[in-house]
Amino acid sequence: MRIHTCLAFQVLLPCLFGSLPAAIPAAEEKLKANADTRYEYRQQHDPNGIGKFYLGREIAHVMGHQAADWLERPEREDEEKPELLLKALKLKPGDAVADIGAGTGYYSWRMAKAVGESGLVYAVDIQQEMLDLLAQKMAERKITNVKGVLGTITDPKLKSNSLDLVLMVDVYHEFDHPCEMLQAICQALKPDGRVVFIEFRAEDPKVPIKEVHKMSAAQVRKEMSVQPLEWMETIETLPWQHIIIFKKKAQPTRSVNSPKP
Repeated sequence: MRIHTCLAFQVLLPCLFGSLPAAIPAAEEKLKANADTRYEYRQQHDPNGIGKFYLGREIAHVMGHQAADWLERPEREDEEKPELLLKALKLKPGDAVADIGAGTGYYSWRMAKAVGESGLVYAVDIQQEMLDLLAQKMAERKITNVKGVLGTITDPKLKSNSLDLVLMVDVYHEFDHPCEMLQAICQALKPDGRVVFIEFRAEDPKVPIKEVHKMSAAQVRKEMSVQPLEWMETIETLPWQHIIIFKKKAQPTRSVNSPKP
């Protein structure tokens, strides 16, 4: 009987699966003191999370660049079926897209091929080490339309109204500041631009991933209800993950006769 790679890595990769200390670093303690009421901090929490909660969900530890090999594991294609995800994204030649939490670029190069030479993929990560590995992978594949971007925990550093689509694969649940990050992402979207979440199904106990590294479709929709986003569809063609797609809401247009604010 085959043991799934993900189960093995729960032991081998503490940065991903949470044997890190539960204590909040001093820098985050400072943020905590100034945080508004959208976040809650609990001393008693899942050891695989950081003790910070958003709309009832505990935020998971970030996977460090030391675990980058896991992103390129041979079993991943069978476990995630990337060709099915690319089909669901419906990318077009010339699209400008962003891969947030791109890591080594596992999906970046695939999207780069889909958008063609006239398109562009912004591969965003908060770890320079990941971007260095990504650049190496793109050079090996002779991919020239992927641009690495060093973001922060609150801002992907992308130009306003510039993107047709933003993809986040198994990364949103690790955002230290999910509300702020999504606000910035929405700013980067063109009118009617799309945001796509790929998250391991919390509804399925057979998915061999730690609980704080999963999300239910209902929780994703709950958290996006405070953003200028409209749910489009949830696609369940992947073996272990949701594909949840939102569209940027149209901004109300002001009549020429409308009074100025």
